[in-house]
Amino acid sequence: MKRKDAKPIGELIRTFLRQESLESPLNEQRLINAWEEVMGSSIATYTRDLFIKNQVLHVHVTSAALRQELLMGRELIVRNLNAHVGATVITDIVIR
Repeated sequence: MKRKDAKPIGELIRTFLRQESLESPLNEQRLINAWEEVMGSSIATYTRDLFIKNQVLHVHVTSAALRQELLMGRELIVRNLNAHVGATVITDIVIR
């Protein structure tokens, strides 16, 4: 017997996450986990202590030269990270 009000499981999960206010923290963690994939392993080895606060990604970089390069391209980095997650999770990056 087929139900007429059946919904896809993915839609039900997304609805539940929104209702419980878990969608945003989940997307933030997905974005942090995607840092190495989006930026590459060579850049990821020089970065640490990634966290998001008020839609701003904070990154600690151990190389001054890399810090300058990342600062110049941070708008592109924001776009690429948000596109990888599929949502607007961050609006800016602070690189220290």
